Amino acid sequence: MEQNRRETFFTKEKGFYTTLFRMMLVLALQNLVAYSINMADNVMLGNYDQNALSGAATVNQVFFMVQQFALSIGNALVVLASQYWGEKRTEPMRRLTGIALWSGLLCGLVILIICVMMPEQLLRLFTDTPEILNEGMRYLKLLKWTFVFYIITNVLMAALRSAETVNISFYISLVSLVVNVVINYTLIYGRFGFPEMGVVGAAIGTFIARILELGIVVIYIAFFDKKLHLFSTEILSIDWKLGKDYMKVAMPIVLSQVLWGISVPMQTAILGHLSGNAIAANSVATTFYQYLKVIVIAMSSTSAVMIGNAIGRGDMRRIRSDARTLAVIDVVIGVILGVALFVLRTPLLSMYQLTPDARILADHLIIVMSFVMVGMSYQMPVSFGIIQGAGDTKFTMTMNMVSTWAIVMPLSFAAAFWWKWPVEAVVIAIQSDQIFKGLPTFIRFRSYRWVRKLTK
Repeated sequence: MEQNRRETFFTKEKGFYTTLFRMMLVLALQNLVAYSINMADNVMLGNYDQNALSGAATVNQVFFMVQQFALSIGNALVVLASQYWGEKRTEPMRRLTGIALWSGLLCGLVILIICVMMPEQLLRLFTDTPEILNEGMRYLKLLKWTFVFYIITNVLMAALRSAETVNISFYISLVSLVVNVVINYTLIYGRFGFPEMGVVGAAIGTFIARILELGIVVIYIAFFDKKLHLFSTEILSIDWKLGKDYMKVAMPIVLSQVLWGISVPMQTAILGHLSGNAIAANSVATTFYQYLKVIVIAMSSTSAVMIGNAIGRGDMRRIRSDARTLAVIDVVIGVILGVALFVLRTPLLSMYQLTPDARILADHLIIVMSFVMVGMSYQMPVSFGIIQGAGDTKFTMTMNMVSTWAIVMPLSFAAAFWWKWPVEAVVIAIQSDQIFKGLPTFIRFRSYRWVRKLTK
């Protein structure tokens, strides 16, 4: 019987599937709500003034980099803390959370100082249009103070996620969405007797929402969390041995995430230099793609926690069967999402007023994204969820850096400006890493050399 259990390909424990789909659903809803916050800001500012929209979009390029630091610091915490949770040892989790908080504060303060000392020079990296710069400066003046709040909130939520506490993240995002939309509507347009403030009103809405997010997570940890008890002396003290462990895990993740983050606006700029139809069609296709991508991101986050917990428990048989089960589910979800995007493209496009050429191009790009979705749904949860979540952070860093900077970026520039390929082919070049990263991910996954016991 024991031998048969060792040879089981899929995990048969019902609790595994209950935890998996519960966490994935909640995290997908959280990501969806968080993405909707940005969409609401864009829609409201877009209806108010084009320069206000462009100014806020310019500042959001800076915030995008803040997000990459927050995500990488939180993901590194999950890699280590989830293994300790698998061992049911919470004291090291509190110490690791403290180390992650200090790291996040340092990153946030450095970015804040740059925004305070040279705001105009920073925004000129993205635009030199005086009207857009002026609106961006007004937006950044208040928004820069939210960066530290955002990082702290994300680190605390990552600590809770390590212990499989995810519902609070969804509630925080939902409250933030409602507050942000109400305040934006009131202050951007000057409703209910309030002054019309434009882009400054949007900044105030985001500022209040970020403070509220932090306040809710702090109250939850202080009065309702029964697992980690984070507010204790351990979170304030620095354990240098654990700090060394954390930095060993965090540095590859931070480097990989930030360098990838730098490439994103460059890829957008490539399409921006092709044609007006290309910009509009890509914007429409990417919007639908991003909404479905939240499910893939949720699968990655869930996989990281569950594999970390399995390693902490030390059951090698379960680690392998859990990983195989997750990988197969990733493929199934990818096919479902790809088919859904393909089938729904016509009714979705009917929501937009596009020129005939832009509509045809958008249709073609959505078809491309349908196939990309399948590849991404396998390689992202397996490489960044299972492999990185198990502690093998150097593999994902190396694969990401090589694929992005040695293949995708040179290929995309050549396709757009040297070979003069059609827009569809350029988009395929830009998104190609989501397909070809699948092979090295599969080979690494099947080796099982990614299993790293990181706890002391």
